[in-house]
Amino acid sequence: MKRIGFIGAGNMATAIIDGLIRADKAQAEYITVFDVLPEKLEVMKQKGVGTSASVSEVTKDSDIIVLAVKPQNYAEVLECVKESVTPEKVIVTIAAGISTDYIAKTIGCDCPMVRVMPNTPLLLGVGASALSRRNISDDDFEYVYRMFANGGVAEILDESQMNSVIAVNGSSPAYVYLFAKAMIDYARSQGIAEDKALRLVCATLKGSAEMLENSGDSADVLIKKVSSPGGTTLKALEKLDEKDFYNGMIEAMEACTKRANELSK
Repeated sequence: MKRIGFIGAGNMATAIIDGLIRADKAQAEYITVFDVLPEKLEVMKQKGVGTSASVSEVTKDSDIIVLAVKPQNYAEVLECVKESVTPEKVIVTIAAGISTDYIAKTIGCDCPMVRVMPNTPLLLGVGASALSRRNISDDDFEYVYRMFANGGVAEILDESQMNSVIAVNGSSPAYVYLFAKAMIDYARSQGIAEDKALRLVCATLKGSAEMLENSGDSADVLIKKVSSPGGTTLKALEKLDEKDFYNGMIEAMEACTKRANELSK
């Protein structure tokens, strides 16, 4: 097994680590984590994962280094990575807007790299991750790919698409939660118990996703199949069209991508 080092022990790092251990419990002894917060390292120790005293130590002792820190902390972290990195080590970055060009330039090493945009459902093993590769062997890339595929769906993209995909899978759980909130709030306004509405809405979202993925029908066809002429669904869709729901979603995603481009390094 490869030795995997995590710099940062937040939610995403925890989700990836949990996925690795879920796939193979023996993997825990090959994982090392550094975080500035001692309490997070204690949580990792309870998982059977090793901890480290510094960024440079994790970098030195690992074959794959996962940079799981906020974008604003990258400059500081990369200066520490620079002390111990070698051209053989694989760097995985999961921060929005951080390009592999920026990393290579900052650390002075064009290491094998994988840029990843995961999303928060990875915490439950049902995430959606987009990956792009740079200067990496097929075997090493497959290893990194499996790290994220263990936690859900993983798709490979060109790095030029990584800012745009944030709107598609990275930020999009928030859109779904907002949509669900509106449905639950409406149900409550009609006297329907919130717990019952929550279960019905969640089952509807899950079932609709299954239909979209497995029925063989496009979204347009599925919409028509739910919409009987003169029926209730068409009235709802007419109101959404009146509010320009579809174009509003497109504009929201464009705003998300624009912000990612503004934050890019």
